[in-house]
Amino acid sequence: MKSLWSDTVEFKTQKPLSRDMEADVIIIGAGLAGLLTAYFLQNAGKTVIILERDRVSGGVTEYTSAKITSQHGIIYSRLIKEFGSDKARLYAKANESAIKKYSEIIAEHSIDCDFEKKRAFVYTLGDTAKVKDEAEAAKSLGIDAYYTEDLNLPFKAAGAVCFNNQAQFNPLKFLAPISETLTIFENCLVRNVEDNKIIAGDFTVKGKDVVIATHYPIINAPGYYFARMHQSRSYFIAVTGARDLGGMYLADDSQYSFRNYNEYLLIGGSGHRTGENKSGGAYGFLTKSAREWFSDCSVKYNWSAQDCMPADGVPYIGRYSASTPNMYVATGFQKWGMTSSMAAASILCDMITGRKSEFEELFTPQRFNVTASVKQLATDTAEAVSGLFKTAFTPPDSALSEIKPGHGGIVEYNERKIGVYKSPENIVYTVDVKCPHLGCQLDWNPDDLTWECPCHGSRFDYQGKLLNSPATRDAGI
Repeated sequence: MKSLWSDTVEFKTQKPLSRDMEADVIIIGAGLAGLLTAYFLQNAGKTVIILERDRVSGGVTEYTSAKITSQHGIIYSRLIKEFGSDKARLYAKANESAIKKYSEIIAEHSIDCDFEKKRAFVYTLGDTAKVKDEAEAAKSLGIDAYYTEDLNLPFKAAGAVCFNNQAQFNPLKFLAPISETLTIFENCLVRNVEDNKIIAGDFTVKGKDVVIATHYPIINAPGYYFARMHQSRSYFIAVTGARDLGGMYLADDSQYSFRNYNEYLLIGGSGHRTGENKSGGAYGFLTKSAREWFSDCSVKYNWSAQDCMPADGVPYIGRYSASTPNMYVATGFQKWGMTSSMAAASILCDMITGRKSEFEELFTPQRFNVTASVKQLATDTAEAVSGLFKTAFTPPDSALSEIKPGHGGIVEYNERKIGVYKSPENIVYTVDVKCPHLGCQLDWNPDDLTWECPCHGSRFDYQGKLLNSPATRDAGI
């Protein structure tokens, strides 16, 4: 499955690790957050090594919608209520500063990445009270925001909050030239992290500081991020033959998000918690909607995205835990990885180089806001318990003979549950449906032909190859 971005950029292949090494800072993960953190640290005079399990920008970064915006849904009215105006203002400032920083880096290095300033909208089909409140909340925090009913959507919406001076780009075009200035080792599966020593394949890498930038943290304890986040998926199609909507749109109360890119209109929606898409049909739903709005449109790409959802709605950026002073993390970006990655890179660079970041307290992973977190924590815990329960007691979904070509499901073989995918050519692929992370039962996603963990969001292709953390190994038989 190729996204529009991955079909427009080819990264230079990086060699795998071939010997023991040392550097000031070791970064695990070569996505947007890891690469930007390395870029800032290297500019600050640090030696940096990046270890990537697969290939540069081949994970979550490749499948983003690539909106560079401080508008993160209906968020500022909630942040003011739950965190207070001062911290809400810091959140806004961190993300507005990230937009500015992208502009500066792109200009400094003359990067051709289709960077464009755009307006960003959160629209509603019904009651406009929430978007009106959000416009007032955002304005009170210094954001150039306003309420409007003047929208260019392909259907009738009641109103929206609009942020001026937001942006969009091609993230891989942006990262390709930056990555070539960094020391990166691809195909380096990290097997263990202990203090400042990392075991990657057959080699050891040491650094004074370590940054875990794997989207979802791969170390369970300390930190226990698996108890503080869940993962979700959303789907996109890119179509030609649709009009330019003149901005970036996100729904507060419907399925759809939109943004244009050159001749394409990107349409997103059909989101769900990772591991909970048994019926499928996400791409078909988006395609049907697109053709109702734009009868002559043609679908050219389709892909899906993975997002880490923190319990209190604020990313975790800072020290991995109180007991690991030289280990750092950047995670929980929700659906806003572009600005969150830039903010995280700036914060971590400040912390590692001994400078005080004004945003450190807000994003610290050591926080725990009971009011903001307790409801989501209860939901996440219930999902995890349900997943573990299914592993032990739920009967298999179907018998092997009932699985049709092109479909997947769970069968029982020798008193053991096996995940089976039968290709259109009738070739059978099998996986262990016990997730190698913490043992929850994997479920089949018919849209992406993947096995997914409903507890913590690990994903595997139909052959069992690891696609998304927190698992650190394949789901082989």
